[in-house]
This record gives sequence, structure tokens and C-alpha cells, in this order.
Amino acid sequence: MPQERQNCTGPQLGTWKLESFTTEDVATGQKTDLFGAHPSGYLNYGPDGRMYAILIKDERKAPADLVPTDTESVDLYSGLCSYAGTYSIEDDRVSHHIDASWNESWTGTTQVRQFKIDGKYLYIKTLPSRNPVTGRESTSMLVWTKVE
Repeated sequence: MPQERQNCTGPQLGTWKLESFTTEDVATGQKTDLFGAHPSGYLNYGPDGRMYAILIKDERKAPADLVPTDTESVDLYSGLCSYAGTYSIEDDRVSHHIDASWNESWTGTTQVRQFKIDGKYLYIKTLPSRNPVTGRESTSMLVWTKVE
């Protein structure tokens, strides 16, 4: 069945580059740069209501050959988070309705985030939930800059 076409407008439209990704453990309050001090990645919100996000840990090592070994594959996978789907915005919350993801447990779910745009910066904060990387209850703050 064909999907109804969305026509989204607003300052969220376009491509955003990841500047920082800080996670806070709910139980302890401890903050960590889960993907290192200088992660990379992109987030895009399209006028058609579709979005994608890709986050990459800093200092990932390239495999020794084109085809990574099992150990290299695990290292590469653990330094990656990506998903795509549709999005909707209500007040200060953006919901990512995930169609495809690096972690199949997210596929088919809706991930709700608080968000704020301040000039060229987009701030996204996850709601308290079990972190798919650490397994611990946490929140994450991601800071993005608009790609011009």
C-alpha cells in the first residue's frame, strides 16, 4: 500500500553534523563520551518526513584487508549506531519511527527525543531508557551543527 506523502517544513530540515555525544548514567550521574571525544556522524531531516542518523566512534581502526576479520568486525560494529525511518515533531519532542537500524531491536520502534534548535546548533536529548550500547539506564545529549 503506498504511503501518504508528507510535506514537512521547519528549521530541522537539512543535514546536521555530529559535534558531541555525551551519555549520563541515570543511577550514578556519571557522564561519558560514549563514542570518544571526537565522534563523527550525520543526521538528516527531509521535507518528505524521512530521516536518517549515523554516529561513528572516533579513532575506529580500518581492517587490515578489505574483508574484516571477526574481531575487526566486532570492533567496527561496536563503534557504530545508525538508523533510518520517518519522523514527527510535537512541541519540543521529535519522534523517530525506525524502519531500519544497525541494531535490529530498534527496527519497528519509535525513539522519542527532546530537541532544541539554537541558531546553527541542534540539541537532542534522549529520554531515560536502557542504552543499546551499555545496557544501562541513561540519557544522552547530542550536539549537531547545521551543514550549510
